[in-house]
Formats: sequence, C-alpha cells, structure tokens
Amino acid sequence: MKLFIAGLSTETNSFSPLPTGMASFEEGSIHHGDATRDAPMYWTAPLHIWREKAEALGWEVIESLSAHAQPSGPTVKSVYEGFRDEIVADLEKAGGADIVLLALHGAMIADGYDDCEGDLIAHLRAVCPDAVIGGLLDPHSNLTDKMMTEATLLVAFKEYPHVDVPERAADLFRLAAETAEGKIRPVMREWDCRMIVAMPTTKQPMRGFVDDMLAREGQGGVLSLSQIHGFPWSDHPRTGAHAVAICDGDAGQAAAEAEALGQRLFALRHELHQIKPDIATALDMAEAEPEGPVVLADMSDNAGGGAPSDATFLLRAMIERGMTSVATGLFWDPIAVRICKEAGEGATLKLRIGGKCGPMSGDPLDLEVTVRRIASGLTQRFGKLPAPMGEVVWVEYKGIDIVLNDIRSQTFHPEAFEQLGIDLSQRRYVCVKSSNHYEAGFNPIGKKVIGVATPGSITPDYPNIPYVIRKRDYFPAIEDPFAS
Repeated sequence: MKLFIAGLSTETNSFSPLPTGMASFEEGSIHHGDATRDAPMYWTAPLHIWREKAEALGWEVIESLSAHAQPSGPTVKSVYEGFRDEIVADLEKAGGADIVLLALHGAMIADGYDDCEGDLIAHLRAVCPDAVIGGLLDPHSNLTDKMMTEATLLVAFKEYPHVDVPERAADLFRLAAETAEGKIRPVMREWDCRMIVAMPTTKQPMRGFVDDMLAREGQGGVLSLSQIHGFPWSDHPRTGAHAVAICDGDAGQAAAEAEALGQRLFALRHELHQIKPDIATALDMAEAEPEGPVVLADMSDNAGGGAPSDATFLLRAMIERGMTSVATGLFWDPIAVRICKEAGEGATLKLRIGGKCGPMSGDPLDLEVTVRRIASGLTQRFGKLPAPMGEVVWVEYKGIDIVLNDIRSQTFHPEAFEQLGIDLSQRRYVCVKSSNHYEAGFNPIGKKVIGVATPGSITPDYPNIPYVIRKRDYFPAIEDPFAS
C-alpha cells in the first residue's frame, strides 16, 4: 500500500486587513516533504500520526508539502497556486498512490479561488482517479459541493477548542485504510443547518452533542459523524453550519443521519446564541467579582480568526478606569518587541503599543513601561500540542502586565504568561486575545470567565456580520430560515 501525505491550511477572514502571503506561511510552518523530521506541532501532528501508523503496517509513505499560516485575509493567488502545484507534482512524481491524506482547514480562500480545499482535492483526484482521498478539516470550514464530491472521506475535529486533532487524524487514517482494503464502502452526505453561531464544546449543550456523536459512530453502519460549525467571518456562499455523515455503502442512510444530526443542532440554536457584553458591561461585571482571577476574552481581536491581535480597545478602557493587577496579551507588535529588546530587561522607556494595523485595531497606546522579561523560542500548549510564540516581551505599566510578541497567535494557555514569570493566581484580571480556544487552559484558573464583544475583525454579532456574498438566510439573522 502506498500512502501520500500533505498539508495546506489557513483560515480566511474576509474582513481582515492582513493579506496572507508567503511571509505568513514562513512565519507559520513550511516543510517541503520533511515535516515529520521535526517534532510535531499543532499543524504538522496529523502527518506524524499518518506516517507512524502507515510504517507500522509496512506501507510506503511519500511525504509532500506541509504549509500552514495563521488566519488572516485572502491568500495571494500565486502563493496558493505554487503550493497546490507542488503537492500535485509530488503526487505525479510518485506515480500516484493508493491513499492520499491531507491536513487541511476548510475555509481557505485565495485571490481567484473561493474553495482552495475543493480545488486542491480535485487536482489530486485528476492524478489518482481511483485513490482513497481523505481530508482532515477544522470544523470552522466552508463545506463545499466540490469537497464532498471529490474527496472519499472528510473528517472534522469534534472539539472546540480543537484539542482532539490527534484523535481525529487517527480516525481518518483508520477509515482510509479500511476503505483501501475493501472492508468498508464509505458514502458521504451533508445537511445545511442554516445557522451561524459559536459552538464551544467545553460546556452544555455542545458537550452532550459531541458525546452523542462519538457514541453514535460505529453503530449500525455509521462510520463517522462531523459537525461543521462554519467560519462566520468568511464571506462565502457556504458559510455556516453543516452536518456530515459517512455511512457504509448506504447513501440514503448517510443522508438521513446527516439530517438527523443537523436537526439536533438546529434545535439547540437559542441555547447556543448567547449575546456577549460590551466592554463597559464586561468591566462592570469583572469589578463586581469579590476575588480573582477574572478572565476577560478580547473576542474580536483573535489572531486565530484572522484579526491583527494588536487592538487596544479593552486595555485602554481598563487604564481609563484605573484598574490594576492586570495581565493581558498576546499583543502582536513586532516593532515594540524590537524596541524593548534593544533597551534590555530592566529598562524603563516610553513605548507605543498596538493600534498599528487599521481602524479595527484602535488607536495606539503611548505608555511609559518597564521591561520585565525578554524571551525567545517559547511555546504555549494547545491541547496536547505546542504552539510557537516567537520573541516575547513582558512590560509593566502601573500594575498592568502586558505581553507582546512578534508572531500572531491567540492566547491558548496560562503558559503564555507564566513562562515569563507572571503568576496569574496573584492577578485580579487576566485578559486574553482569543474567542474560545482559551477556555481549555483558562477556565480552570478563572473565578469567572467573561467573553467580551470588543470592536474588531471578528465581531460575535452574528446577525449583523457585513456579508456581501453570503445571503442573510440563516439564524440568527432570521428566526426561522426553513420557513420558506
């Protein structure tokens, strides 16, 4: 058996001021056929798992490109086409394969391509018309007809935060192997749930929903179930939630399972659609808490959703209130990081922080800060996998600890602060730039956790996202999108 593995992913925010070019991928991760020689990271872990499992079975493994970038605006056309063509050329050079497994995202858009994943899979299908082609997806995908028809198997992470990447990669490998060996005949079908909301799985009702999905798999011909959440800030015709079922040889059963799964999700729509407080309301709530740490999430400035991660709205409001005992980050500000490195640890200097990428970043803050710590090469946990932070600087301003870095990354875990020496148990307020992934690491330490509807590129105001392409025929933009 011959296995071909590759990865290409980014999540495209149509409202981000940042284009996704080659530098974005270089800052993220690019490997030309050798990703599995390095230690596994969040983006490359699936390739490690697939190689290990294939080699244990004595299979031949051909490893191609692995290229991944932080979410931001549309990918530059030539960059996408170059990566796609490299993967296709590697498959042609290998003489095809029995199985092709791809680590994708599902919401990648490039100039001239509104469905990069479908386009890539179709090109690979043309090289290997009879191969088993499987795609591992982020649930925040734009599930397209081309993806569904050109792929043999699509499996999405079930958890949000996405802490189950290794498990879902293993699921995809198992299904692909059983298909290639003739043990199963997978048939995929999907159902449009016609809703756009956040669906964190750390708490009810989604916790029970995911547990039920897992329990249903393997029962009565059901091979796999995936709930696509959709990426709300992707202005795409297919933006929104879709249920996917893979059944063994029975298209009718797959369609029925997908609809049943989607109907169960739709019934939860009012529980899931929770309006988040604005900055003033959230800070009132935080100050009313008798003890800390109170965790405040700057939801609209999440680099993991394509925002710049340099917005100052929340921090400015806290300074204006005179709040102290605050730890906040990660602020993407390579210029400020460089200035602090030049000054050195212990230096006190006037520093302009944030507000550099456009109106959705707010105005910069001009503060006199003390450089407390400078570090390089740190990572923070995302589930079981490390995520790089780059060059990191901790500066202090009047009882407020601000963490700056030079790689755009949301704040996943308390390690982002604690590795620098910031003891979060001694801080009354902890502010993280993240929409939901922070919950896995920060919920256990927070006396109260508050998601804040700050201004920014990924507003949680789902009914009023300023789509141009996506029709407004979804809940909560309208109460019942199935009525017509």
